Amino acid sequence: MQVSRIEQKIEDIYAFVESCKMQHLSTTKVVVPKNELYDLLDDLRRDVPEEIRRYQKILSQRDAILEDAEAKANEILVDAREQYRGMVEEHSIMQQAYQQAELMVQQATERAEAIVATARRQAEEIGSGAIYYTTDMLDMAEKVIASAYESAVSNSNALEAALKSHLKTISQNKAELLASNAPEEEDTEKIKMPPGMED
Repeated sequence: MQVSRIEQKIEDIYAFVESCKMQHLSTTKVVVPKNELYDLLDDLRRDVPEEIRRYQKILSQRDAILEDAEAKANEILVDAREQYRGMVEEHSIMQQAYQQAELMVQQATERAEAIVATARRQAEEIGSGAIYYTTDMLDMAEKVIASAYESAVSNSNALEAALKSHLKTISQNKAELLASNAPEEEDTEKIKMPPGMED
C-alpha cells in the first residue's frame, strides 16, 4: 500500500525528535525547537482531514458497488421475465414453455443473488480495511502529539524552576550586599522577594 501523507508526516516528526539534542544531564529528554515542531504539527493537522476524506471516498465506493450489483440483478430479472412471457406466447405447448421459462427465471435469480452477495462481501472488505487504516493513522498521530505535549510541559516546568532559583539567588545577594553596607542601621527596610518567590 502506498504510504499516506499522514504516515509520512508522522515519520517526519519522529525523525525530527530523534535529531534533537539531548537535554543537559538527561538521557531521556531532548530540547525541541518549538517553531519547527509546530510547523510539522501544522502540516499533520492540515493533512488529516484530507486523508479522512480520501478514505470516506473509498467507503462510498461500497454503496456504489452494491447499487451497481442490484441494478445488474434487476436487469437480469427483467430480461428473464420478458423471455418467459415471450416463450409462453410463442410455444404451442404451454406446459413445456412454462417449465423452460421457470428454469430461466430461477437461474437468473440465482445469478443475481450471487452478484449481490459478492458485491456485499467486497464492499464490507473495502469498508473494514479503510476504517482500520484510518483509525491506525489517527492513533499514531495522537501518540506523537501527546508525547510532544508532555515534553513541552516538562521543559516549561524545568525552565520555571531554574528561573525561580536564579531570582532567589539574586534577591539573597542584594539583601546581603545592603546588609553589609549598613550594618548599624536598625530601620533598614527588609528586601522583598518577587511574587511567588517567598519561602
